[in-house]
Amino acid sequence: MRVGITGHRGLSREVEQRVRRLLEEAISEFDATELVGISCIADGPDAWFAEAVLKYGGGLEVVVPAGQYRENLPENHWPVYDELMHQAAEVHHTGMTASDSQAHMAGSEILVGLADELFAVWDGKPAWGYGGTADVVSCSQRNGVPVRVLWPEGATRG
Repeated sequence: MRVGITGHRGLSREVEQRVRRLLEEAISEFDATELVGISCIADGPDAWFAEAVLKYGGGLEVVVPAGQYRENLPENHWPVYDELMHQAAEVHHTGMTASDSQAHMAGSEILVGLADELFAVWDGKPAWGYGGTADVVSCSQRNGVPVRVLWPEGATRG
């Protein structure tokens, strides 16, 4: 089973802990030997999901939206990003250079195309900008990839 991830970044520590539990519970429903997580490994749900899949014994594939992607993530996330890249069985690239919303959406489109299911750490609200979580959910739905929303009850973002 190939499962992709999309989700809101910048969540509070309390929401992060709840989301991590939801991700671990959802991942545990799969046979670890058949699970492949697909992620862009940004800070937040992308990385938490990738870490949980690997901890569970599944495999990891990474989608890199742009050549400048890593440099545009928070510097304190770089060690996590680098470690997850090192553990990836396969890495997919969009071929784009600038790490902008178009590249992020292109990366998400590749991710959705590789996935049998999409986990969405999503509050159900519209995207704050092009290529946000809501746009990835819409892309997944348009392409017939089932979406499982994982959002803690009563949680808010921002």
